[in-house]
Amino acid sequence: MTEYSLNNKTVVIASHNSGKILEFKSLLSEYDVSVITASDLNLPDVDETGETFKENSILKAQNIPSSHICISDDSGLCINALDGFPGIYSARFAKKSGGWKKAMQELYKKILEKKQNNFEASFYCVITLKWYDQWLKTFSGKITGEVVWPPRGQKGFGYDPFFVPSNFKQTFGEMVHKKKIRLDHRYIAFKKLAKLYLTDN
Repeated sequence: MTEYSLNNKTVVIASHNSGKILEFKSLLSEYDVSVITASDLNLPDVDETGETFKENSILKAQNIPSSHICISDDSGLCINALDGFPGIYSARFAKKSGGWKKAMQELYKKILEKKQNNFEASFYCVITLKWYDQWLKTFSGKITGEVVWPPRGQKGFGYDPFFVPSNFKQTFGEMVHKKKIRLDHRYIAFKKLAKLYLTDN
C-alpha cells in the first residue's frame, strides 16, 4: 500500500460502456469504495484520439473533473494474423461494421484471407487511476488466446464470444460473470492497481 488509499472514497468509472461498468463495480465491490459513473455526472463520451491503449485510457481519465478520483480504461482485441488489428479501434470497427457479430465475422474473414491458419489473439487493457488533479498512474493487463468462429455464448460483451483464453475451452461469452472477471485482461490490470491503492474489507 502507498500513502494514498481508495478505501472510503468515491470513485468515478470513466465509461459509458455498461459491460465495463459492471465489471469494475464487481471488482470494486470487495472493497470499501463508493462507485459512480461518467453518466451519473452527465459527461459526454471522449474522442479516442490517442494512438495507444495507454493514451486513450489517460484521455478518458482526464475528461473527469478534477474534483473526483476516477478509474478509466481502454481495451481491445489484438489479432496476431492482422498485425494487432483491431486493437485500439476495436469498438469503432464494430460500430463501422454494423455491430459486434458482423465485426467478428469480418475479422474472421480477414484472418482466413491471410491463409496462415493463425487464430492467435490477445485482449489488452490499460487502466488509469487519476487522483483528483494531483497525479495519474496506469496499469496494464494482457491475456492471450485465440479467436473462434462461430462466436459462442451470450454472456459478457463486445468480442467476448469470439475469444477463447489460453488453457480454457470456453469463450469469454460462455463463462459466468464471476469466472470471467477473475481472469481477463481487465482483472490483471486491476489487481496491480488494487495491490497499491486498495485494502480488503
